[in-house]
Parts: sequence; C-alpha cells; structure tokens
Amino acid sequence: MSQRQENKMGVMPVKKLIITMSLPMMVSMLVQALYNIVDSIFVSQINEQALTAVSLAFPLQSLMIAVGSGTGVGINALLSRSLGEKDYDRADAAANNGLLLMVFSWLFFVLLGLFAAGPFFRTQTQNGTITEYGSTYLRIVCCLSFALLYQMTFERLLQSTGQTVYSMISQISGALTNIIFDPVMIFGLFGFPKLGVAGAAYATVLGQCVGASCGLILNLKKNRELHLSFQRMFRPSADVIRKIYFVGVPSIMMMSIGSVMSYLMNRILVGFSETAAAVFGVYFKLQSFFFLPVFGLNNGLIPVLAYNYGAKRKDRIDEALKFSFMLAFIILCCGTLCFELFPRQLLSLFNASENMMAMGVVAMRKIGLHYPLAALGIILGSVFQAFAKSYYSLIVSLCRQLVVLIPAAWVLARVTGDVNQVWWCFLIAEVVSAVISVLFFRKVYRDVVVPLSAN
Repeated sequence: MSQRQENKMGVMPVKKLIITMSLPMMVSMLVQALYNIVDSIFVSQINEQALTAVSLAFPLQSLMIAVGSGTGVGINALLSRSLGEKDYDRADAAANNGLLLMVFSWLFFVLLGLFAAGPFFRTQTQNGTITEYGSTYLRIVCCLSFALLYQMTFERLLQSTGQTVYSMISQISGALTNIIFDPVMIFGLFGFPKLGVAGAAYATVLGQCVGASCGLILNLKKNRELHLSFQRMFRPSADVIRKIYFVGVPSIMMMSIGSVMSYLMNRILVGFSETAAAVFGVYFKLQSFFFLPVFGLNNGLIPVLAYNYGAKRKDRIDEALKFSFMLAFIILCCGTLCFELFPRQLLSLFNASENMMAMGVVAMRKIGLHYPLAALGIILGSVFQAFAKSYYSLIVSLCRQLVVLIPAAWVLARVTGDVNQVWWCFLIAEVVSAVISVLFFRKVYRDVVVPLSAN
C-alpha cells in the first residue's frame, strides 16, 4: 500500500484547523437553517393549519435526522480515530459498512411512513385538515428518506477526512435546490402542478437527492483517503458495525430524545391551542439559524479531537476545546440578542396572526435566555462523542429534554394555566444539564485526556 501523507488534523495550527474544518460546515449549516426557515415561510402562506401540520410532523422528521446523523457520528469517530492511528484498512471498512447500514435504516422509515403517519397525527390533534396535511407530508419524506440518509452519510465521510469544503458544497447544493423548488411545487409555478403541502415534501426530497448525488461524486473523485466500493459495502464486518454502533447508538438515542421531547411538548401545547404548537414549530425553525452553525462547529471539532486522541496530542486537544467554546458562546449570545430584540420581525416572516404574534413574542424572549449556557453543553458533548463516551451525552440529553424539560413544562402548564409561563422550562432544563455536563467532562478529562501527557 502506498504511504499516505500526514493528515492536516495532526499538523495544522489548531485555531486555523478549527476554522478550516468548521467554517465550511457552519456556512452549510446556515444555508440548511435558511432552507428550514424558507420552507416554513412558504408553507405558512397556505394557511396556519398547514404550518401547524408541518410543525407537528417535526418529531418524526427529526427521528430520521437522528438515525442518519447518529450513525454518521459512529462512522466519523471510528474513521477519524483509525486515520489518526494510521489504520487505513479499518478506515475504509468503516466507510463502506456505514453505507450498508443506511439501506436498513431507509427500509425502517418506509414502513414507518406507510403505517404510522396517520396514527401519529391523530394522537396529537383531532383537526382533520391538519391530520390530512401532515400525514401526506410525512409519507412522502419517510418513504423517500434514502436521499436524506445518504446525503448525511456522504457528508460525514468528507468531514471525517477533513474535506469540509466539499461537504459544504454537497449540503449547499441540496439546500438551494430545495429553496428553489419549494414555491414552484407548492404553488404550481412554471407549469408544475399546485401540490400544496405535498409540494413542500417533494421539494425537500428533491434537494436531498441532489445533495446525496453531489456527495457521492465528491467522495469518489476528491476523497483520496477513503476507497468506496459496492463490493466492500456488501461485505459487512460484524466488528466494524459493532464499533460504529457503540458510538452511534447512544448518539441516535440522544438525538431521538429530541423527537420524543418535541412530540410531548406538542401534546402539552395543543392543550392550550393549536396556535401554541405552531409557535413552538416556528421557534424550532428560527433557533436552527443559530444552533445549526454551532453544531457545524461541533462536527468539525469531533474529528479533530478524535484524531489527536489517536495521535496522543493532549496540547492540541486542550487548545481546540478552548477555542471552540469561545466561538460557540459568541454565536449563541448573538442568538439571544436577536430573540430579545426582534421577535415581532421574526414572527412576521411566517404570516403570524395577532394571536400567534402575541404568544410568540413572549415565547421567543423567554426561550432565548438559555442560549449562552447551551454553548457549554454542545462543546462538552463533542468531547464525549470523540472519545467514545457518547453514553454521557445520552445521559445529559435525557436529563435536559425528558427528565427535566417535559416535567417542568407539564408542571408549569398545570400550576399556572398560562402558556406564556411554560416557556421557562427551557432555561430550567439547560441549567441542570450544564451542571451534569461539567461533572461528566471533569471525569472524562481526568481519565482519558490527562494520561496522554505521560506519552
């Protein structure tokens, strides 16, 4: 086998490396956030029921993202660590086995879309129009979810080897396709049939197909550290799959907790009004504009930490963590300022009624207070994922979103009877999770990172 050059994650100055690795992903995440917002803006032009339907569909959509992204984390961690240890055969095996795992994930979501979409909506609302809108939307995105799953996997493979610019190209190509075709398919422009909510779903899938195709081509042509092939893809390795899922399953579960939280939160809010659920859905679209870039930073940080752990470079790990936390804190402080100062302007993008506007302004201002504290949890979570301690991230996420947030929301709803007080549950949950994250980080740092200085 020909000798490969030292990967830039082991030699490039750390601050420059973090910017180089993360900036393309942060830009692509901003485009992705913009797509999420534009998608809902167009749907809101149909009517508020259509916006509510897409909001109530979010938990199952986020479950698809959780499976694709969580499995990608497992692939990413094994692949980056293998490259750091110069085990190139295992790196190739991680990539090819990861592609096979996505086939089985897609088949699962096909069954979910065909048989669970209608019942899922009927557990949240008795409004027939919302159920019809939402079931149609979910069936399309679930049955054609292979595009989403492979787009995410191909992007992860590029990220794992430091090819983040190409990952950005893949994601932007998909997001821009979606943005362009949203109004075309929803409102029937340029000779296309007027499909309404179904048009939003088809535009989403079309964008994912373009992104996946772009990601495949870039991996085959530009990612020279990996060798993808159908022959290796269909020769599964039990050991490699076990290692992928050892990190990936806790990540999937951690992200899936967000789906459960959204579902339960919708149930609590619908008890006040369907408008409250719409406000929650709009909030989730808007917050992605700040959180997704930080998750892009997180995705760039994980392979850097994993590589330098494999290379036993404690100094580079320390510098990467400090610099990344500073960037995350600044981004999320900007998010807090936007939600505090411009909530009416943000809500007006979604054709908000006066009732929705009054409720939404209060919600945005209260929820936005927890953002700076969230920066700590996100960056510390990257440590747990990079060092194969994802179960700590799972525990933190479980405490934040289910053990604390949902009970707090339920108690506030029952005790106060005022939906405007329910939003405090986000700040309460973030304070608790920050404390737990710091305690886990101290243990992981002492047990895993400190011993590297002795080598």
